[in-house]
Amino acid sequence: MAGLRLGPLLRYVDWGSGSTATVWVEASRPCTVEVRCADGASGASPTFSVAGHHYALVVVEGLTPGSTTAYEVLIGSRRVWPPEDTRLPPSTITTPPVATPAGPGKGAAESAGAASDGVRISFGSCRWAAAPDGGHDPAGPDALVTLATRLAADPAAERPDVLLLLGDQVYADETSAATRRRLAARRDLREPPGAEIADYEEYTYLYDESWRDPEVRWLLSTVPSCMIFDDHDVIDDWNTSAAWQRDIRATPWWHERIVSGLMSYWVHQHLGNLSPAELAADPVYAAVRASPDGTEALRRFAAETDADPARTRWSYRRVFGRVRLVMVDTRAARVLAEDRRAMLDPEEADWLREAVLDDPASYDHLLIGSSLPWLLPPLVHDAERWNAALCAGVRGDRWARFGEKVRRAGDLEHWAAFPESFDRFTELLREAASGPDAPATVCVLSGDVHHAYITEPRWPDDPPGAGRASATASTPSRGSTPVSRVLQLTCSPVHNSVPRWIRAGFRFGWSRTGRRIGRLLSRHGRTGASPVTWDRAGGPWFGNQLMTLTLLGRKSALTLVQATAGKRGAQLEAVLERSLTPEGEAIFSHPTEC
Repeated sequence: MAGLRLGPLLRYVDWGSGSTATVWVEASRPCTVEVRCADGASGASPTFSVAGHHYALVVVEGLTPGSTTAYEVLIGSRRVWPPEDTRLPPSTITTPPVATPAGPGKGAAESAGAASDGVRISFGSCRWAAAPDGGHDPAGPDALVTLATRLAADPAAERPDVLLLLGDQVYADETSAATRRRLAARRDLREPPGAEIADYEEYTYLYDESWRDPEVRWLLSTVPSCMIFDDHDVIDDWNTSAAWQRDIRATPWWHERIVSGLMSYWVHQHLGNLSPAELAADPVYAAVRASPDGTEALRRFAAETDADPARTRWSYRRVFGRVRLVMVDTRAARVLAEDRRAMLDPEEADWLREAVLDDPASYDHLLIGSSLPWLLPPLVHDAERWNAALCAGVRGDRWARFGEKVRRAGDLEHWAAFPESFDRFTELLREAASGPDAPATVCVLSGDVHHAYITEPRWPDDPPGAGRASATASTPSRGSTPVSRVLQLTCSPVHNSVPRWIRAGFRFGWSRTGRRIGRLLSRHGRTGASPVTWDRAGGPWFGNQLMTLTLLGRKSALTLVQATAGKRGAQLEAVLERSLTPEGEAIFSHPTEC
């Protein structure tokens, strides 16, 4: 008899029609999975098989726009979700109201925004999901678990409309004691890759560990999620450089690791990022579902994608009313040859440009999800550009060899380590933030660096004080000066830690002395000036945390909460509540309750 092994995860909710959603599940055997909603909406799908596991992505149709409805999951005639003995609330699907056409005297933005109470988008990255041995968690309370516990306990609490998980959903290179015991039961850990993940089956252990916590399982069944990988989903500093790639490909275990990593990401994360129409048009999804065992079709796809990353696209675009989200693959899409080094290959860069600039009048806020921060502490940024110049040979072969060693030792592989890509991305953001149809905000959402901060760029031709003044501009841009407020919002980790010496290093990176050292490195590397300068507008904050953007019409506000241990258990403590646009304070109609 088939049962529910993992899930359900509510993934895609259609903000255009307000009537369609997708729900991901893993069953224990081949079967047909049905999702049945209290309002009569439903969907069913047969499972597809990969490496002895059985999955379904059920398209639910007929939902009522602007409603919240409970649902259950059935296999055959037997209900498998929610569990009979659960103490948690019912899993629900919430759909947005359908926007009404603009009427007389009402602008498009006002009309579309009037259809709802706004959009709440929570985001973070880097979640070490393992339960602590012995009951003590050296990393502190898990922010996702704490959020789930709070929402389950308080039906009146404001829930996110969507949860963005910006990388390192699993750690293939840093396994827990519990996972290591499972690995040791099937192979000799003295053989490479040791206690790291070796194949697809072992990747399933990580997703079990990450998604089986009862509160998190309930949260992911109720709040839609968008995901993108970062390095630890495969291996630390994945695709740092051509030399790194050459060395890792020479190891006997790497091919199986990367193929399994891409296969498991496709199954567990990527498919749920797609709309039903995109799923229907996906040839890999069709091939896997058409076969009694889709393993070989998916393996072939993963191996071909590793050999030629341009064969597929992991990036995607989502729309939430008047909010556009563009999630960018900053790992697999890289060009690593030193003479052509780029964060995105040419086709991916063209796709990003079109996704950002297409029909700017259709959105009030632009969000770009990049697992890696665009703007770093100035010293770190200058060090990465300097290092990239050395590796490219600006100071000769000896310095280039030294630069490669420093690059790997220092994890110097963010946007700044791809200088031409950084400059092009910066110019793209300037274009998006300029012109008569510019959105109110352009925000780059990132994680990776195990702390949170806010930065605000200034372009050379900005007038004095333009950083905040531009947020209040009500007239079209003059020349190419942005009129939108442009921000880098970095939030990490959801549950992890950072050593004290690294905390001190990040703080030093913002200091005057750090900036001076950065300028010296720039001169040595002959890098020239960056196209923007930037200031820290908030932080750094260290802890297990989540940021939430609340977007209502052209108003925007930001909240940062941290999970803290208290006498009554873990709680979410509000660290920041800040308006990002004029009149954004109105969003905070009452204090955040944590």
